[in-house]
Amino acid sequence: MTESWVNSAERIGADLHLELSGPGGRRAALIRALREAVRSGRLAAGTRLPPYRSLAADLGVARNTVADAYAELVAEGWLTARQGSGTRVAERAEPLRHAVRVPRKAPPQASPRARGPRHDLRQGTPDASGFPRTAWAASYRRALKTAPNEAFGPGDPAGRPELREALTEYLARARGVRTEPGRVVICSGFAHALRLLFGQRGQGNPGGGVLRGPLGVEAYGLGFHRELLAAAGVRTVPLPLDEHGARVDRLGRERAVLLTPAHQFPTGGPLHAERRAAVIDWARARGSVVLEDDYDGEFRYDRKPVGAVQGLDPERVIHIGSVSKSLSPALRLGWMALPERYVDAVLAAKGEREAWASVLDQLALADFVVSGSYDRHVRRMRQRYRRRRDRLVEALAERAPHVEVTGVAAGLHAVLRLPPGTERSAVKAAAWHGIALDGLAAFRHPEAEERAGDGLVVGYATPSEHAYGAALEALCAVLPPG
Repeated sequence: MTESWVNSAERIGADLHLELSGPGGRRAALIRALREAVRSGRLAAGTRLPPYRSLAADLGVARNTVADAYAELVAEGWLTARQGSGTRVAERAEPLRHAVRVPRKAPPQASPRARGPRHDLRQGTPDASGFPRTAWAASYRRALKTAPNEAFGPGDPAGRPELREALTEYLARARGVRTEPGRVVICSGFAHALRLLFGQRGQGNPGGGVLRGPLGVEAYGLGFHRELLAAAGVRTVPLPLDEHGARVDRLGRERAVLLTPAHQFPTGGPLHAERRAAVIDWARARGSVVLEDDYDGEFRYDRKPVGAVQGLDPERVIHIGSVSKSLSPALRLGWMALPERYVDAVLAAKGEREAWASVLDQLALADFVVSGSYDRHVRRMRQRYRRRRDRLVEALAERAPHVEVTGVAAGLHAVLRLPPGTERSAVKAAAWHGIALDGLAAFRHPEAEERAGDGLVVGYATPSEHAYGAALEALCAVLPPG
């Protein structure tokens, strides 16, 4: 006869499965099972065993049987028993006559690169220490308390209606987006939105997704996005940049164009009003569509917020946003405000059930927005990032006045313009001194005809408050001389 017992983590600290089998009765079988659990490592040294009364009840054996088994294993050195501390696995549970010493390898020493940089000035991430834990936890609790029962079933691929309604109101108020809940689709971020719109190879989607290329893109942008599009078989055509943003007059037969009109990434600056109107005219004339990456639309410092291009023509623009910069990339929540003709196709590409964005996180974000906590958090972080930007500008003015700082009216990063021919050496010097940052050339489209000059892309949002001053000191020390 074989009997099994599985205890809870609350009782013993780890799941334990015991099989009472073999000759000698239950006492002998229990002793063998406990020895094997210790020997195999399932019961680690120091693990507290359940009281013998509890174990006896779970196994359906007499209390004396468990008490005798514990006593035998204590005598053998497998277990220890102390008043008030209970019965635990001994620190050296294997009796000496049976012990086999296995030499332990020393843990490998992490290289400086594996340990990470001393100063992280990479663009793209907010200050993780600024996440509003208390307010988010309050929203999460309220969302759990008020969620309807059906919210805990399979998720709607469009996203929770509570969040789509909250975003519709917020985007209209804060970004000038004209949409309605039925045209908002929740996704896990901008990259996920691109995958839904353009498809992925090898997924039974020979049409290439909802949209097809060629796709116009800005000459400088995230290489990760270009790689993602290339993997989907989409050819990207670079558009030159100048002080007014992307040269949308260079658009021709492209099926769509991807822009960062509120704050060009990474060079900075908004798309000029005339070009905003011009790209809408192009989309109407060609039957094309504009993809608007509104990656940090909430953070404006020295100018009035620039509204979304989508507001000029909701049927010609796909507005894409997320909380990756405003809250945290760990939440994996984003959205698309779609022209009506694309909604069904995007939902079909997403599938019958929500497989990407946590329903509970969606409900919490909806409460976070409706309660006003999101607005308060953005205002607080806007002030923090503005102070950091000012400190960066002041430090450069004092230590490296020959370095021009651009793109600082908005966003979470700045571009430091360097003397010609010095970018590569500056990036190497920074890496040597434990500073993580990117050179401007790293964002250039490989087919771009023009260069934006030498520069460093410095993210001033990433370091924590206490580490920022040291990061600025280190940065100034590696900049090339004037």
